[in-house]
Amino acid sequence: MTSTSTPPGLARFNALEEHAAFAALQEACASLTWARRLLAARPYATAADLYAASDAAMADLTTADLDEAMAGHPPIGRPRPGDPASAREQSGMAGAPDGLKAEMLELNLAYQEKFGHVFLICATGRTGEQMRDAVKERIGNAPEQEREIVRTELGKINRIRLARLVAED
Repeated sequence: MTSTSTPPGLARFNALEEHAAFAALQEACASLTWARRLLAARPYATAADLYAASDAAMADLTTADLDEAMAGHPPIGRPRPGDPASAREQSGMAGAPDGLKAEMLELNLAYQEKFGHVFLICATGRTGEQMRDAVKERIGNAPEQEREIVRTELGKINRIRLARLVAED
């Protein structure tokens, strides 16, 4: 027999008071526009509905909205102190050799100088070497191309964070 009820973690999110739900969404993505769109579409029947709403909101973000979303992300290799999500997502750099960490710092600075924002990649499951190779590859992109890659990477990060948000206890 199949159940059509909302999964418990998603039901819990749907039931949050507006300010609490908004705060939870802001932890997933720093874009106010993105968070407002997801908040306005509650309740969600399935996690897939939530992810689709996230993807649609991400696709519609303006340049300013993307900048706001990126501002919520620390540079790769420098997770925010006391932020377990940031540390977990960047764990591939945690055990990297000092030489790789130093190289990543230099690459982050060069990337930021060229594009005006942090190098953003969905770091979950990636090694330090993979992240280094990605920044080396992407630093040659045109700004418009890189902005669309960033949009895609943010979408991946948001999905992972939303999945954690609505996971069952």
